[in-house]
Amino acid sequence: MSGDLVQVVEESLAPPMASEGLAVIPDRMFFRIGDVAEIVGVQPYVLRFWEKEFEFLSPIKNASGQRIYRRSEVESVLLIKKLLYTERLTIEGARKKIRELRKHGQLAEAKRERGVLDDRKLQVMAEIKGGLRELLDLASR
Repeated sequence: MSGDLVQVVEESLAPPMASEGLAVIPDRMFFRIGDVAEIVGVQPYVLRFWEKEFEFLSPIKNASGQRIYRRSEVESVLLIKKLLYTERLTIEGARKKIRELRKHGQLAEAKRERGVLDDRKLQVMAEIKGGLRELLDLASR
């Protein structure tokens, strides 16, 4: 019996999982596709499919071609998942619902954030990161 109690306590203390409908978005601004897939609880190919179906969902790609999602896009992906998986809407139904939410001002438009981080800025950040890694390597010798 005490083993059951321990399991219940451990489960109640465990962080919520995306599969339970309670996604926890880490306190970061940018996420790679694998990170987003883990947060949302879907496979990366699902995210790539949704990018094609929902025009507002368009993560930028860094110099190496990796998709970089902004926090607002992760929130949009969570909304898409809720509409498709929980509310059982079709793709077109989810698009319509999102248009309605935007029309009534209940959903910020992701495109307004466009330009916050363009490819050049990503490239500069990657170069800085590489330089910092080199410095760390030199310092650890």
